[in-house]
Amino acid sequence: MTSDDDARRHAPATARNREPILAALRRHLPARGLVLEVASGTGEHAINFASALPGLVFQPSDPDPGARASIDAWAADARLPNLRAAIALDATAPDWERAVPGGADAVLCVNMVHIAPWAATLGLMRGAARLLPAGGALCLYGPFKRGGRHTAPSNAAFDADLRASDPAWGVRDLEAAAAEAEARGFAAPVVEEMPANNLFVAFRRA
Repeated sequence: MTSDDDARRHAPATARNREPILAALRRHLPARGLVLEVASGTGEHAINFASALPGLVFQPSDPDPGARASIDAWAADARLPNLRAAIALDATAPDWERAVPGGADAVLCVNMVHIAPWAATLGLMRGAARLLPAGGALCLYGPFKRGGRHTAPSNAAFDADLRASDPAWGVRDLEAAAAEAEARGFAAPVVEEMPANNLFVAFRRA
């Protein structure tokens, strides 16, 4: 086993949700351009999406060095011409969008909003608003409350577990996220129901 193999991380949920997310991305991403993935984690999604959408260039990112090593290890094996090396990016940092000097045509964030402080979501929206052109999409995936209520008992239990691990984490209110996005110049979201009580949420830059 090579050192690249040693660096690879695996997220079991990736195999379960990648096809529904990919189907939604086909509906919301442009045919060409650069997609910035914020909080890429293991890198498995970046590999899958770059392979399936060769017209787009994917820029993975993560604040964690171990995650970036995993992303680059997966990428070294896949050898995809439209997948860039992972960059260090923390959505809570001021002006994080400067890490992508050429700009982006879309921003993707899978399963970060609930496993991060609310400040990370606010930072994500703030930076994406500055980074994206008019009509550019900010795409989120994960569990959300709707109307202040969990959409399933399993989400309520998941929320309790998250908050027990870190009081700053938790399943967020979709309406609160939409209000913050609107305040930063995004239109009302297109919301698609996903398996396992998750949502795909696409905000379009006005």
